[in-house]
Amino acid sequence: MLIGLIADTHDNLPMVEKAIRKLNEEKVELVLHAGDYVAPFVIPKFKELKAKLIGVFGNNDGDHELLKKRFSEQEKLEMRGNFAEVAADSLKIVLLHGSDKELMKALIDSESFDVIVHGHSHSAETYRKGKTLVINPGEVCGYLTGKSTIAVFDTNSRQARIVEL
Repeated sequence: MLIGLIADTHDNLPMVEKAIRKLNEEKVELVLHAGDYVAPFVIPKFKELKAKLIGVFGNNDGDHELLKKRFSEQEKLEMRGNFAEVAADSLKIVLLHGSDKELMKALIDSESFDVIVHGHSHSAETYRKGKTLVINPGEVCGYLTGKSTIAVFDTNSRQARIVEL
């Protein structure tokens, strides 16, 4: 299964649209969003996504109740709150924003999960800590690094690749 990974969209609607087009081209079956949508007006853009999207909040997300409402208006969108554990092809995947550094370190060091997906730093990277693959898809918005990126994770090969938009 191919899983699309995105984070830190920060209201950049043109880049959100570009990310959605790329995820649809990649034929991902699931998308995980590691937070920082920022405003609720960005959520309807995800209607064009062909795959189901599971999301969590980021530290810059403002009106959580309105964000949840916008998510609930779309059939394929699911907001889980600040943390989500997702099962995919017998893999235990954790999804969180990553702004709580102590929690991130504890999750990574525990090696209790197959994959940890996070955002927050806006820096795209993948690395292993023991049996755990840690993936930050970078920033869709492109505001801090000047690069808009997403990631695609293959559950069969257990490999992730960063894709520049």
